[in-house]
Amino acid sequence: MPIPTPFYPRTSTLSESHEWSEWAGYLAAITYEPTHDREYWAVRNSAGLLDVTPLFKYEVRGPDAERAVNRIMTRDVSRCRVGQVMYSPWCDEDGFVIDDGTVARLAPDRFRITAADPNLRWFQDCSFGLDVEVVDVSRDLAALALQGPKSREVLLAATEDPTLAKLRYFRLAETQLAGAPITVSRTGYTGDLGYELWMAPEHALAVWDRLLEVGRDYGLLPIGLAALDMVRIEAGLLLIEVDYISSHKALIPAQKSTPFDIGLGWTVNLEKEAFVGQRALVRAKAKGPTWSFVGLEIDWISLEELFGKVDLPPQVTGRASRSPIPVYRGDRQIGQVTSSVFSPILKKYVAIGTVEPKEAQPGSPVEIEITVEYHRERARATLVRPPFFNRARSE
Repeated sequence: MPIPTPFYPRTSTLSESHEWSEWAGYLAAITYEPTHDREYWAVRNSAGLLDVTPLFKYEVRGPDAERAVNRIMTRDVSRCRVGQVMYSPWCDEDGFVIDDGTVARLAPDRFRITAADPNLRWFQDCSFGLDVEVVDVSRDLAALALQGPKSREVLLAATEDPTLAKLRYFRLAETQLAGAPITVSRTGYTGDLGYELWMAPEHALAVWDRLLEVGRDYGLLPIGLAALDMVRIEAGLLLIEVDYISSHKALIPAQKSTPFDIGLGWTVNLEKEAFVGQRALVRAKAKGPTWSFVGLEIDWISLEELFGKVDLPPQVTGRASRSPIPVYRGDRQIGQVTSSVFSPILKKYVAIGTVEPKEAQPGSPVEIEITVEYHRERARATLVRPPFFNRARSE
């Protein structure tokens, strides 16, 4: 049975919808209000506050901490300075992605890694023979994501720490909020300006209360997973077990992906010291990817034509879809959509997925399968480079 996070005494009283989900063993709000609409717009127009405590969190400590983390990650972590955060996937021995997350360098000999799935045993195994300790600190840290164009103003008002105004993208800093020590990282999963706040669980409620009190003047709202799913698709961000399957959970080899297959080739540094999966990734790069990660913009006129035949407007607005659907060129299926959403801010129906590399040219026309009143139809679409939302705002 899912357990409550340290913020549950507040999130539970704010939930009008009483709609909850299980996230990594914790209760997570899907929406607070009867619909997700205001929560979505809070992230894009003002600020949203999301409980991200369910993320798995690990610390790697000791004289060989850098070597250990560099052995695990595809990024060159030796370039990560104290106070810097890197995003990276990590792979198995065959070069297939296990998970992806952030790597924060807290000290010369101390790193913190966030993950979607449990990875303690894997990190410990990969660190064998090194003078290092890998510790699961998931329950030692509560976490909030403060996201949206007004998030900086909310954070500065809540902390009264003007130095945070200069905190750079993918950097972190130590500060105080509501009398509690917290770590602030300029990171997030929305493609917007945003921060993640890390604190001891005993300070969770005081931090939450202070942010909600100050944020009221800026339009801050607590947000749930429904709104988060929409904005992360707009930002072209991957979700494990949806846009790719962890190699530890794949049922057949064809379900596994290298970083090159899912748009993460830029994270792979084949020139650094030896890391898990390096040899396989050298071969994978030479061979070329099986798939290419793409964005799709679905033609609205095409949707109106299909739904108009049954006297309906296009039935694609609302929450994001995680249902895989085929992508076609002519009579041949060339790939699949993995996540899709009608973007309220862009006024477009957009999707991310993978197609065969030779078919992945941006601007080229394709068709996607869509169900209209129980009948499978095809709507016109165009391949584009994600993200759809202007990520420059986050940087």
